[in-house]
Amino acid sequence: MHETVERIARRHAELSAWRRDLHAHPELGFEETRTAALVAERLASWGIEVHRGVGRTGVVGVLRNGASPRTIGLRADMDALPILEANTFAHRSTRAGRMHACGHDGHTTMLLGAAQHLAATRHFDGTVHFIFQPAEEGLGGAKAMIDDGLFRRFPCETIFGMHNRPKLAVGRFAVRAGPMMAGGAFFDIDVTGVGSHGARPESGVDPVMVAVHIAATLQTIVSRNVPPVETAVLSITQIHAGDAYNVIPQTARLSGTVRAFSSGVMDLIGRHLARVAEGVAQAMGASVAVDFRVNFPPTVNDPQQAEFAAAVCTELVGAGQVLRDPPLIMASEDFSFMLNEVPGCYVNIGNGDVEGACEVHNPSYDFNDAALPLGAAFFVRAVERKLAVA
Repeated sequence: MHETVERIARRHAELSAWRRDLHAHPELGFEETRTAALVAERLASWGIEVHRGVGRTGVVGVLRNGASPRTIGLRADMDALPILEANTFAHRSTRAGRMHACGHDGHTTMLLGAAQHLAATRHFDGTVHFIFQPAEEGLGGAKAMIDDGLFRRFPCETIFGMHNRPKLAVGRFAVRAGPMMAGGAFFDIDVTGVGSHGARPESGVDPVMVAVHIAATLQTIVSRNVPPVETAVLSITQIHAGDAYNVIPQTARLSGTVRAFSSGVMDLIGRHLARVAEGVAQAMGASVAVDFRVNFPPTVNDPQQAEFAAAVCTELVGAGQVLRDPPLIMASEDFSFMLNEVPGCYVNIGNGDVEGACEVHNPSYDFNDAALPLGAAFFVRAVERKLAVA
């Protein structure tokens, strides 16, 4: 085991207690007041300069050492999900309908562990920005921090983030250069027809039938418009219409999501989605209003920084434990906004591959505390290598 991992592992019980406390007190996006306060208090107790309220509930810690102008950013997310937890262990959520089902409690703890270690050892020359981000789960917390002047106020030459990965063994890392996670868009298509009695459909324009035909035709966009060498998915996840058995409603709504690994493909799908919806509706005598909104750009790792991150991982666990070309991930991540501003890399850390290991966003999920020293050590060694003492 690498000496940095060993040193941090001596505080494993403390780190685990922090993580389990966060798990027991989950907070949704832009509501992370308790979490942010705990983060800020711990950073300040270690002599780290603290900035609160960045992007509403975000926290940035600044640690300087030496005289070098070099800088690095390290990011962790803090928010939980609106899920009713199914676990029964002692540190289960104390807040009904809210749960750390994605491991952000672990991500926050790993970055705190790194901050504590770096503040004590100070084996670097430059400035470290510890970025604790709110509202990653679909609410745009990264963009909120950027819009609040994150990189103007806290300049970063490079930036690194990390996410746990179920089904990858603890002690392993996965690093991919270039596109890694898909960009994500949501859409709503509102269909307006002419309401009528269910027994006299000829007297109206049925928006339910229009919606069904739009839904079916939308499935041709990826198969017939996106180049086969690209990867994309369009899923209809909601159809809402009507309130009575004998009434053909006036309106219907389709909603769903699109995922793609390039902004060009995302734009193409958005254009065709509007074209299909409008064309089908017009052909059937209805009208539509289309709202297609890109929530996250694709997560694209800078090749040079991905190589650097993989080298750090290799130093910690050995080359055989670092997956260098993992599969693309169709889920989205708003760290992508930060990577669009600053070259960097998003790394996956193993959360365990035991039989039945639970995926994220599941009511039975829990972060694996065994990964805490490894994740903290990655952040520490990234700083010590990027801001190496001359």
